[in-house]
Amino acid sequence: MKIFQPWFDRALVWSAHKRAPWLLGLLSFCEAIFFPVPPELMLAPMCLAQPKRGYWYAAISLGGSLVGMFIGYAIGYWAMDAVMPLLERFGYAEVFLDIKAKVAAGGGMTAFWLLVIAGFTPVPFKIFTIASGAVGMPLVPFFFGAMIGRGKRVFLVAFLIRMFGERAEKILRKYSEPIGWGALALLVGLVAWLFLHGAKA
Repeated sequence: MKIFQPWFDRALVWSAHKRAPWLLGLLSFCEAIFFPVPPELMLAPMCLAQPKRGYWYAAISLGGSLVGMFIGYAIGYWAMDAVMPLLERFGYAEVFLDIKAKVAAGGGMTAFWLLVIAGFTPVPFKIFTIASGAVGMPLVPFFFGAMIGRGKRVFLVAFLIRMFGERAEKILRKYSEPIGWGALALLVGLVAWLFLHGAKA
């Protein structure tokens, strides 16, 4: 019995909806501040549904992320004391303090390059933006670093699907079941880890 393939097919239909770009922008905005679901999960089916508009969808996602990133920066700048307990609870305090120390020691250019490479690291991008605000990183390098760091991810998705559209859709549909079960297993593992970590705290 197939469970995830019908949802994949339905996602392709939903992503062609006239309000899908607004939802993509909203998801990208929320993910940049607090939401754990990456916008690529919505961007990819949208690009598959309308490959010629893929770069436009990537630009919408990037725009939503940038607005959210400035809010993340503001949180780090003005509300770090309120956010730190949450970082500790979710196990990101040590990583955050390490990034914050590197940004503070190296100045604007170090922070810029950290943001540029952050898009392909396992550390959530929002950790980098909050750390940038916490040390008062200059806004110009912050903006360009964040734009390049996040932009290369969403535009890469649009480019790959534009280049390999039909093959990409066939591959995703063919492997939608193992991908879905793998993602579900990761989600269950994450919830279990957070529960056990919270119980020990």
